[in-house]
Amino acid sequence: MANHKSALKRIRQSERRRKRNQHIRSEMRTMVKRCGEAFESGDASKAAEAFQIAERVIRRAATRGVIPRKRADRSVGRLAKRLNGVSAS
Repeated sequence: MANHKSALKRIRQSERRRKRNQHIRSEMRTMVKRCGEAFESGDASKAAEAFQIAERVIRRAATRGVIPRKRADRSVGRLAKRLNGVSAS
């Protein structure tokens, strides 16, 4: 266990950040999973709505520094590609 006051503060900060990041990452994964389920259902309007929500959550995670911006762009691009496949069929 840390002895210095600054080290104790750093531990508290790290734990708060870890919990926040964990929550954001979990929410993001859930929304991506729901988006995938909507794509599988074949309903274009439901899929488009799920995509919007997932995109918003992914972009917010990138803005908050939980995931890198390029990873967010890549994830959104892949989801958009799948969305276009649902709309086309």
